[in-house]
Amino acid sequence: MGEQRSPDEKFQLITRNLQEVLGEERLKEILKERELKVYWGTATTGKPHVAYFVPMSKIADFLKAGCEVTILFADLHAYLDNMKAPWELLELRVQYYEQIIKAMLESIGVPLDKLKFVKGTDYQLSREYTLDVYRLSSMVTEHDAKKAGAEVVKQVEHPLLSGLLYPGLQALDEEYLKVDAQFGGVDQRKIFTLAEKYLPSLGYTKRIHMMNPMVPGLTGGKMSSSEEESKIDLLDKNQEVKKKLKRAFCEPGNVENNGVLSFVKHVLFPLHSEFIIKRDPKWGGDKVYTDYEEVDMDFAAEQIHPGDLKASVELALNKLLDPIRKKFETPELKKLTASAYPEPSKNKGGAKGNPKQTVDEEEVIPSRLDIRVGKVISVEKHPDADSLYLEKIDMRGIESQAMLICASIEGEPRKVEPLDPPEGSAPGDRVYVEGYESGKPDDELKPKKKVFEKLQVDLKISGECVAQWKEQNLMTKLGQITCKTLKGGNIS
Repeated sequence: MGEQRSPDEKFQLITRNLQEVLGEERLKEILKERELKVYWGTATTGKPHVAYFVPMSKIADFLKAGCEVTILFADLHAYLDNMKAPWELLELRVQYYEQIIKAMLESIGVPLDKLKFVKGTDYQLSREYTLDVYRLSSMVTEHDAKKAGAEVVKQVEHPLLSGLLYPGLQALDEEYLKVDAQFGGVDQRKIFTLAEKYLPSLGYTKRIHMMNPMVPGLTGGKMSSSEEESKIDLLDKNQEVKKKLKRAFCEPGNVENNGVLSFVKHVLFPLHSEFIIKRDPKWGGDKVYTDYEEVDMDFAAEQIHPGDLKASVELALNKLLDPIRKKFETPELKKLTASAYPEPSKNKGGAKGNPKQTVDEEEVIPSRLDIRVGKVISVEKHPDADSLYLEKIDMRGIESQAMLICASIEGEPRKVEPLDPPEGSAPGDRVYVEGYESGKPDDELKPKKKVFEKLQVDLKISGECVAQWKEQNLMTKLGQITCKTLKGGNIS
């Protein structure tokens, strides 16, 4: 693949749609002399989702350009990152990742015989590698290690030492995999610059670093394995894909932080060189785009309706997912999936009279609530009362029923204040309780179950005016939820 391309053509193919390249001149020099050796690594933590098609489409570009490509299943990294993968599940997670990544590559037509697959612990537990970890740890400051992992390693109040080791190990991988370049998301930039700073101190060559942009999730922020509603799983059924896309952030005319548009740009166009908007003939019929910029401009000008965009992406996405879902219908891969990602354990105590009920069904925990940031765009006096008001709330393309949650203190008169999200928040950002970031919210809160009412008893405002549930902070990805003055107030 790529034998007939000139060095300049290879460079253009390798770097297209990347957000940044560190070491462009070195890349050009290598391409004039030989084929580039590049690796992409993935920590084997949560289940891969559709955003993984972004690096997969770049791997296809690398192979077309004649690159020698290695895919690293970073199992040890998965354990070091706040134990996102339990030690006893590491091997099963690697097997799952290998099967699902290969299925993804096959679905977009990438020949697997051109790729090299490596498991991290196959070399990261060797004497030489371990000694280099110690050598590196004697050079890297705690500040540099913490800064390098800030956007990749899970941030918690009391971080483990393992999270500080993570960036250094990723830097050493470049040397032990014998590559010229590492490819990853722009969220790994600080790890890449740490590698460039410290590898030469060990006597190793500084590598090239290539970064693709992060694809926004369906809620507008980063697509994350730990935020169920932000992602579409590779094994989601057609109806689940439809439901998640229907609720995705896709405000008319807004091309910023739009995960649906980004998927068109970074996956569908590189793979197919075109995109078809499917729509009713009375609205102009189907339209074929051969340039993404035209899609972007037409959506910004509201010439493409969000519903038509979502329906068209749904059709194209399901074509990519169909062969993956079919492969995982085999008994062997169903068993592997269940073993690598076991369901939460049964509630052994059980409810009286119904021992079959599970913890998930009965336990009332904050992750069952789908709370979002909203923007109040108008306030009007209620036509039939003196003290009630109607609020129109903008959820920015999130299709759901909205309810305004406020802080209050009883008295005469009763004081009420809306809760304030952190600066920079956008309508549609998910609100969660610290420690309950993962978990899928209920599709619908059944009135008889009184889930919100049971949780609301412990929703309070702290003495520092921070919204809390059982003294755990309410958060968005940007920080804490607060109110202005109602210390000790209730939240309802």
